[in-house]
Order: sequence, then C-alpha cells, then structure tokens
Amino acid sequence: MATTLSLTSRYALDLAQMGEGARRPGRGLSRTHLPNRTAAWQGVVVTDPVEPAQWLSLADVAERLQVPVNKVHQMVRDRALLAVRRDGALRVPAELVANRTVLKHLPGVLTLLHDAGYSDEEALRWLYRPDDSLPGTAAQALSGDGATEVKRRAQAVGF
Repeated sequence: MATTLSLTSRYALDLAQMGEGARRPGRGLSRTHLPNRTAAWQGVVVTDPVEPAQWLSLADVAERLQVPVNKVHQMVRDRALLAVRRDGALRVPAELVANRTVLKHLPGVLTLLHDAGYSDEEALRWLYRPDDSLPGTAAQALSGDGATEVKRRAQAVGF
C-alpha cells in the first residue's frame, strides 16, 4: 500500500534523514540541502515548470529598454529583473520585458521570492510553473489582471 505524504511531511522526513546540517538559521528548511524529489501535495504530483519561449541577452534587454548595459546589470543586482545563465551567458526571459519597461509587478514579486530564500533559478521555475488557477503561468499572469494574485501567492511562499 503506497503512502502519500504532504509536502511538509516529506521535508520533515528529509530533515530527519539528513540531520541538523540541512537547517539554516532563521530560514527553516533549506531547499538547496534537501534531496531532489518530486513534490506531492495531497496526492497530486506537481508538474515540471515550462521554460520561457524566448530568451534575451542583457545587450538585447538594454536595447529594448533604451538604457546602457550597465543599467541592466544594476537592475539584475537590485532584483528588478531576473537573469539566469543559459548557454554560458546571462539571459532574461523575453516575457518579463514589456516594450520599454520591465513588467510593473516583477520587482516586488522577485523581492518576495528572494526573501523567502529562492535563488534566481528557483524563482524562474516558480514563475514558469504551469498553474490551472492562473491564465497559464505566474509570469504570464503578471502582464495581465492576475498580477495581484501572483503577488499574493509570492507572499504566501515565505510562510
């Protein structure tokens, strides 16, 4: 008979197996120290996230925003823009840059995710994980009417 554990129970079980080294002070369980497992929530397997359809280099982002590349680097450091390494260079998902600006609510969502302990790669996976209750993914919802719901969910991730 198979037993389905909740996500919290699985993390607690992983912590018990790994010992105290898996806990970071003040942050609870560290996702980076836990073994990679498919998360289960109430018996439903969570699907793998979808990669963005198009990537932009930092130079392309600078051209699109009509700012110097140094400014784009500063935006990445300030967590106003998300950039991850792909093919050896920093890349930005094209959906996160709308015309001459970055999506309005993106910096706030990135700050909430990073405060919750998410790395840039984890934040990217969170933004591009398919969600049936949103129109597509969180990244797609940020550009429409679902931005408030995405921010609310990002706040809940920290607790």
